[in-house]
Amino acid sequence: MIYFQLFYEFFQAGLFAIGGGLATLPFLYDISDRTGWFTYSQLADMIAVSESTPGPIGVNMATYTGYLIAGIPGSLVATIGLIAPSIIIIIIVAQFLTKFKASPQLQAVFYGLRPASTALIAAAGFSVMLGDLIQYERFKATGMIGQLINGRAIILALLLYVLANHVKITKKLHPIVFIAFAALIGVLFNFGGH
Repeated sequence: MIYFQLFYEFFQAGLFAIGGGLATLPFLYDISDRTGWFTYSQLADMIAVSESTPGPIGVNMATYTGYLIAGIPGSLVATIGLIAPSIIIIIIVAQFLTKFKASPQLQAVFYGLRPASTALIAAAGFSVMLGDLIQYERFKATGMIGQLINGRAIILALLLYVLANHVKITKKLHPIVFIAFAALIGVLFNFGGH
Protein backbone atom coordinates (compact mmCIF):
# COMPACT_ATOMS: atom_id res chain seq x y z
CA MET A 1 0.00 0.00 0.00
CA ILE A 2 2.84 2.42 0.80
CA TYR A 3 4.20 2.06 -2.74
CA PHE A 4 0.84 2.92 -4.27
CA GLN A 5 0.54 5.94 -1.98
CA LEU A 6 4.08 7.10 -2.84
CA PHE A 7 3.34 6.75 -6.55
CA TYR A 8 0.02 8.58 -6.22
CA GLU A 9 1.42 11.48 -4.18
CA PHE A 10 4.35 12.05 -6.52
CA PHE A 11 2.23 11.52 -9.64
CA GLN A 12 0.06 14.42 -8.46
CA ALA A 13 3.13 16.56 -7.79
CA GLY A 14 4.54 15.73 -11.22
CA LEU A 15 1.22 16.50 -12.88
CA PHE A 16 0.66 19.90 -11.31
CA ALA A 17 4.15 21.25 -10.50
CA ILE A 18 4.68 23.38 -13.57
CA GLY A 19 7.98 25.25 -13.66
CA GLY A 20 10.63 22.80 -12.61
CA GLY A 21 11.83 21.11 -9.47
CA LEU A 22 11.34 23.98 -7.03
CA ALA A 23 7.68 24.08 -8.04
CA THR A 24 7.31 20.67 -6.35
CA LEU A 25 8.05 22.16 -2.92
CA PRO A 26 4.49 23.30 -2.14
CA PHE A 27 3.36 19.75 -2.93
CA LEU A 28 6.04 18.30 -0.64
CA TYR A 29 4.93 20.57 2.21
CA ASP A 30 1.40 19.36 1.60
CA ILE A 31 2.55 15.72 1.58
CA SER A 32 4.35 16.34 4.87
CA ASP A 33 1.23 17.85 6.43
CA ARG A 34 -1.10 15.10 5.25
CA THR A 35 1.05 11.99 5.67
CA GLY A 36 3.55 12.87 8.40
CA TRP A 37 6.23 11.03 6.41
CA PHE A 38 8.79 13.76 7.11
CA THR A 39 9.08 17.01 9.03
CA TYR A 40 9.81 20.44 7.62
CA SER A 41 13.34 20.12 9.00
CA GLN A 42 13.83 16.87 7.10
CA LEU A 43 12.39 18.58 4.02
CA ALA A 44 14.99 21.34 4.38
CA ASP A 45 17.69 18.65 4.47
CA MET A 46 16.17 17.03 1.36
CA ILE A 47 16.29 20.36 -0.44
CA ALA A 48 19.94 20.85 0.51
CA VAL A 49 20.91 17.37 -0.67
CA SER A 50 18.83 17.68 -3.85
CA GLU A 51 20.32 21.08 -4.71
CA SER A 52 23.85 19.79 -4.10
CA THR A 53 23.61 16.64 -6.20
CA PRO A 54 23.54 16.39 -10.00
CA GLY A 55 20.20 16.09 -11.67
CA PRO A 56 16.82 17.81 -11.55
CA ILE A 57 15.89 18.90 -8.03
CA GLY A 58 12.34 17.53 -8.25
CA VAL A 59 13.54 14.08 -9.25
CA ASN A 60 16.26 14.14 -6.59
CA MET A 61 13.69 15.08 -3.94
CA ALA A 62 11.27 12.36 -5.04
CA THR A 63 14.08 9.82 -4.93
CA TYR A 64 15.25 11.02 -1.51
CA THR A 65 11.71 11.04 -0.08
CA GLY A 66 10.90 7.61 -1.48
CA TYR A 67 14.11 6.24 0.01
CA LEU A 68 13.34 7.84 3.37
CA ILE A 69 9.87 6.28 3.43
CA ALA A 70 10.40 2.83 1.86
CA GLY A 71 14.05 2.30 0.94
CA ILE A 72 15.29 1.67 -2.59
CA PRO A 73 11.94 0.36 -3.93
CA GLY A 74 10.26 3.45 -2.50
CA SER A 75 12.78 5.74 -4.19
CA LEU A 76 12.10 4.06 -7.54
CA VAL A 77 8.32 4.24 -7.13
CA ALA A 78 8.35 7.92 -6.05
CA THR A 79 10.68 8.88 -8.90
CA ILE A 80 8.59 7.05 -11.50
CA GLY A 81 5.46 8.64 -10.04
CA LEU A 82 6.97 12.12 -10.41
CA ILE A 83 8.20 11.72 -13.99
CA ALA A 84 5.29 9.65 -15.37
CA PRO A 85 2.97 12.66 -15.94
CA SER A 86 5.69 14.51 -17.84
CA ILE A 87 6.34 11.54 -20.09
CA ILE A 88 2.63 11.04 -20.76
CA ILE A 89 2.05 14.75 -21.43
CA ILE A 90 5.11 15.03 -23.69
CA ILE A 91 3.92 12.10 -25.79
CA ILE A 92 0.44 13.62 -26.13
CA VAL A 93 1.70 17.16 -26.77
CA ALA A 94 4.23 15.98 -29.35
CA GLN A 95 1.38 14.45 -31.34
CA PHE A 96 -0.61 17.68 -31.46
CA LEU A 97 2.00 20.42 -31.22
CA THR A 98 3.23 20.17 -34.78
CA LYS A 99 -0.36 20.42 -36.02
CA PHE A 100 -1.34 23.40 -33.85
CA LYS A 101 1.96 25.19 -33.15
CA ALA A 102 0.86 28.37 -34.95
CA SER A 103 -2.45 28.52 -33.07
CA PRO A 104 -2.98 31.78 -31.13
CA GLN A 105 -4.91 29.86 -28.47
CA LEU A 106 -1.99 27.53 -27.86
CA GLN A 107 0.40 30.49 -27.63
CA ALA A 108 -1.99 32.10 -25.11
CA VAL A 109 -1.99 28.93 -22.99
CA PHE A 110 1.82 28.86 -22.90
CA TYR A 111 1.89 32.56 -22.08
CA GLY A 112 -0.63 32.01 -19.26
CA LEU A 113 1.47 29.25 -17.72
CA ARG A 114 4.39 31.63 -17.11
CA PRO A 115 2.87 33.52 -14.15
CA ALA A 116 1.62 30.28 -12.59
CA SER A 117 5.09 28.78 -12.87
CA THR A 118 6.70 31.93 -11.46
CA ALA A 119 4.29 31.96 -8.51
CA LEU A 120 4.99 28.30 -7.66
CA ILE A 121 8.76 28.86 -7.75
CA ALA A 122 8.49 32.07 -5.68
CA ALA A 123 6.33 30.31 -3.10
CA ALA A 124 8.84 27.46 -2.91
CA GLY A 125 11.76 29.86 -2.46
CA PHE A 126 9.91 31.77 0.24
CA SER A 127 9.01 28.53 2.04
CA VAL A 128 12.61 27.32 1.95
CA MET A 129 13.87 30.65 3.24
CA LEU A 130 11.39 30.72 6.11
CA GLY A 131 12.02 27.06 6.90
CA ASP A 132 15.75 27.66 7.24
CA LEU A 133 15.73 31.04 8.97
CA ILE A 134 12.75 30.52 11.27
CA GLN A 135 12.83 27.42 13.48
CA TYR A 136 9.17 27.11 14.31
CA GLU A 137 9.38 23.42 15.25
CA ARG A 138 12.19 24.08 17.73
CA PHE A 139 10.31 27.07 19.18
CA LYS A 140 7.13 24.97 19.47
CA ALA A 141 9.03 22.20 21.27
CA THR A 142 10.88 24.48 23.71
CA GLY A 143 8.55 27.47 24.01
CA MET A 144 11.65 29.70 24.10
CA ILE A 145 11.48 32.77 21.85
CA GLY A 146 15.27 32.66 21.41
CA GLN A 147 14.88 29.34 19.60
CA LEU A 148 12.62 30.86 16.94
CA ILE A 149 15.34 32.56 14.88
CA ASN A 150 18.19 30.56 13.37
CA GLY A 151 20.95 33.14 13.82
CA ARG A 152 23.64 30.96 12.24
CA ALA A 153 21.57 30.48 9.08
CA ILE A 154 20.85 34.21 8.86
CA ILE A 155 24.55 35.03 9.23
CA LEU A 156 25.48 32.44 6.58
CA ALA A 157 22.78 33.72 4.20
CA LEU A 158 23.96 37.32 4.63
CA LEU A 159 27.60 36.29 4.17
CA LEU A 160 26.79 34.39 0.97
CA TYR A 161 24.70 37.29 -0.30
CA VAL A 162 27.53 39.78 0.28
CA LEU A 163 30.15 37.48 -1.26
CA ALA A 164 28.01 36.72 -4.31
CA ASN A 165 26.88 40.28 -4.97
CA HIS A 166 29.19 42.86 -3.41
CA VAL A 167 32.76 41.53 -3.10
CA LYS A 168 34.57 42.12 -6.37
CA ILE A 169 36.84 39.05 -6.11
CA THR A 170 34.09 36.54 -5.28
CA LYS A 171 31.30 38.15 -7.30
CA LYS A 172 32.39 36.39 -10.50
CA LEU A 173 32.71 32.90 -9.00
CA HIS A 174 30.53 30.08 -10.27
CA PRO A 175 27.46 29.34 -8.07
CA ILE A 176 28.80 25.84 -7.33
CA VAL A 177 31.58 27.48 -5.29
CA PHE A 178 28.99 29.08 -3.02
CA ILE A 179 27.03 25.82 -2.75
CA ALA A 180 30.22 23.95 -1.77
CA PHE A 181 31.16 26.70 0.70
CA ALA A 182 27.71 26.59 2.31
CA ALA A 183 27.85 22.78 2.50
CA LEU A 184 31.28 22.93 4.15
CA ILE A 185 30.12 25.51 6.68
CA GLY A 186 27.01 23.42 7.36
CA VAL A 187 29.10 20.34 8.10
CA LEU A 188 31.73 22.17 10.15
CA PHE A 189 29.21 24.02 12.30
CA ASN A 190 26.62 21.22 12.45
CA PHE A 191 23.79 23.07 10.74
CA GLY A 192 22.03 19.72 10.26
CA GLY A 193 21.72 19.22 14.01
CA HIS A 194 18.44 21.16 14.25
